[in-house]
Amino acid sequence: MSALTPPTDMPTPTTDKITQAAMETIYLCKFRVSMDGEWLCLRELDDISLTPDPEPTHEDSWEDLTDLVEQVRADPEDPNYLMANERMNLMNMAKLSIKGLIESALNLGRTLDSDYAPLQQFFVVMEHCLKHGLKAKKTFLGQNKSFWGPLELVEKLVPEAAEITASVKDLPGLKTPVGRGRAWLRLALMQKKLSEYMKALINKKELLSEFYEANALMMEEEGAIIAGLLVGLNVIDANFCMKGEDLDSQVGVIDFSMYLKDGNSSKGSEGDGQITAILDQKNYVEELNRHLNATVNNLQTKVDLLEKSNTKLTEELAVANNRIITLQEEMERVKEESSYLLESNRKGPKQDRTAEGQALSEARKHLKEETQLRLDVEKELELQISMRQEMELAMKMLEKDVCEKQDALVSLRQQLDDLRALKHELAFKLQVNERQGKRPLALGTPGVAHSTPLL
Repeated sequence: MSALTPPTDMPTPTTDKITQAAMETIYLCKFRVSMDGEWLCLRELDDISLTPDPEPTHEDSWEDLTDLVEQVRADPEDPNYLMANERMNLMNMAKLSIKGLIESALNLGRTLDSDYAPLQQFFVVMEHCLKHGLKAKKTFLGQNKSFWGPLELVEKLVPEAAEITASVKDLPGLKTPVGRGRAWLRLALMQKKLSEYMKALINKKELLSEFYEANALMMEEEGAIIAGLLVGLNVIDANFCMKGEDLDSQVGVIDFSMYLKDGNSSKGSEGDGQITAILDQKNYVEELNRHLNATVNNLQTKVDLLEKSNTKLTEELAVANNRIITLQEEMERVKEESSYLLESNRKGPKQDRTAEGQALSEARKHLKEETQLRLDVEKELELQISMRQEMELAMKMLEKDVCEKQDALVSLRQQLDDLRALKHELAFKLQVNERQGKRPLALGTPGVAHSTPLL
């Protein structure tokens, strides 16, 4: 208390100032990380001074101020104090993570994937929030703490969550509850229902009490605040490929370097932003190039199939033509036989006309059958010819489409070369700026100490 005692000639700080300073502070060993706008500032506890009000709106007694400071700096070994401190730290980190993710995603202007660093940090912070205050489950392998159990309850509260829960259970690469919980968070963010699911879960304290301690983050008001902050993530479009991603063995450590304020970093921030934009454009062009290559390969496969089908149809057409010629020859032969029988009937005796009439009727019947067969063959031939014309037209359209895709691919490769040249030029300029910026920095003060991972 002696370090916090103000001088006699300075005004006494109000309780609002001390409460606000305590609420916006994350304590790490002998340092504290306080929220300063959208950044975290790392300072030593010995250097912290309370800023007095120039004109206090009301006067507080020194006894009340002493009691409040004693409440803020309670016994660090008290479990309730430790849990409250952890809840406040996690809530502040969640605020920073969500705000930074939304701003960077809107500036980026494209769909986010699993390699995006702010998105990875957001999932790490959410995992720490869900793990806070978990009860240990005793199994035959020992005690196990996993946040997959509470997430499974969501499908009972919100029927729409049953789809992603079933998808997570069907993923072949997930072997641990932690991996399934991480996959569930990613699918819920893709579905833009993460805030709705978390609110529904937090509102059921009687169900959460089975998994969490009474003073856990999900059981207190900090959990409701984080669930409200998650609504802002509905403006983000994310796309994750779960197959092949190792979610079981990932190590979730919060990277404070993404949020710590650095005065020297503002000099090269503009160049870094340009390089980041160029790299994003390069990745987009490469992805588009891969899609175009896959489309060209598919079209080439279709062309090969059409060529094989065309060859088969040509062979069938040749067989049909040969059959038509054979039928025409048989029809001519039948006509000759019919004419011969008619002449013989006219010249022959009457007793032979009955047998000849029967033979003639059989010949006519045979001729009728052959004529019908010929008509059927002609119809089949016309159908084959129309199918062949359609296939030729489709092949021409596919060839035209392939030519257009090849032209687009050449144009995109040219743009990719230009972007690479621009990237090298900007990198060279950035190196020159860094070399020029290092000269005055040699006389400056040493940098601020790095923070240690939270919790």
